[in-house]
Amino acid sequence: MKINNFKIITIRNGIFLCAIVLSAFSYAQNGTLHINQDKDIEKLLALKKDMNSSEDASDRYRIQVYSGNRADAEASRSKVMTSYNNWKTSLVYETPNYKIWVGSFRTRLEADRALLKIKDKFPSAFIFKPKKQKA
Repeated sequence: MKINNFKIITIRNGIFLCAIVLSAFSYAQNGTLHINQDKDIEKLLALKKDMNSSEDASDRYRIQVYSGNRADAEASRSKVMTSYNNWKTSLVYETPNYKIWVGSFRTRLEADRALLKIKDKFPSAFIFKPKKQKA
């Protein structure tokens, strides 16, 4: 029995010693990374960044707070500008009405949050996406 225990302990110690020696010579975490990409990708990324930062992007959400005659539209616009000066407002003419649009929101969630604030003073406000303009 003692001889069998001695063999098991010797084998265990040998395996343990081999594992320690081999791990000292392994380089699993060392290495270099080379990325090969077309140089035009940087130009495309810069162009996309410029397009996304544009305030006039047609794929953004806006909030319409008023639609009607010009005098009331201008009054509503000044009210919006004094109450919510952190959002861009615009006066748009679509036959036969003048409309006041607020903001330029990337996501529907941003627009919903803004709408909750705007609904206090403009209960008929709603969110929409403008139609794309044909060139």
